[in-house]
Amino acid sequence: MDNPLDKLPPLLKQGLDKNLCVCNQVPKMVVINAIVNGANTVAEIQQQTCATDGTGCCRREVERLIECLCSD
Repeated sequence: MDNPLDKLPPLLKQGLDKNLCVCNQVPKMVVINAIVNGANTVAEIQQQTCATDGTGCCRREVERLIECLCSD
């Protein structure tokens, strides 16, 4: 199986060990793993990880991750 991180542009590969969602302290890799395991909407990411459930300031990056990782 291909490495899903290969689908990401360099900017989105930065800070993989940092919190993507600072409100709920959700690391970027937790969001990426949720997408790789089938969550392909912001609502599904929110339900599985609590990311975007605070102020929503991480929503655009979550949407971009979904766009990149769910493309063929």
